[in-house]
Amino acid sequence: MGKFLAVLLFLCAAGGGAFMYYQQVYAYYEEVEPDGETDVVMTSMITDAPEPVLYDDFRAIDATSSPIRYRACFTTSMSHAMLTETYLLDEDAVPLTAPGWFDCFDAREIGEAIEAGRALAFLGTENIEYGIDRVVAIHEDGRGWVWDQINPCGEVVFDGNAAPEDCPEPPEGY
Repeated sequence: MGKFLAVLLFLCAAGGGAFMYYQQVYAYYEEVEPDGETDVVMTSMITDAPEPVLYDDFRAIDATSSPIRYRACFTTSMSHAMLTETYLLDEDAVPLTAPGWFDCFDAREIGEAIEAGRALAFLGTENIEYGIDRVVAIHEDGRGWVWDQINPCGEVVFDGNAAPEDCPEPPEGY
């Protein structure tokens, strides 16, 4: 009887672990249908508003289970020189990992390229959802990536503290 219970316990633990892995990596993600115009936007230095940029080969995933699960990949013909003269850089950009099956988005490679200056990170849309910024990074070879990350105001408010004075007022429920 003891061996049976041990095997049953092991099978339940293995099944539960496999189920949790599936939930984290596959279950909630959905492919995002591109609209062909506003899938990649960056904040203009002149207007301080997000504006569409030129892009091709767009692929994206998102999940409703978290506001920071959005990931996208694309290509662009826009040069770093033109981009830095037109759009706001994001000095705090840190790419977040994507599921392994979304193979065009490698957070480690993107992060290393940003640190080495081969890729530049730009503010896509500030507060796309309260406390969450959309970030766009573009490599010198034209590959680009988009992800959502928590901004400094979000970090404070999501920890349960009052919003600092230089942050917008959080919506009800935060």
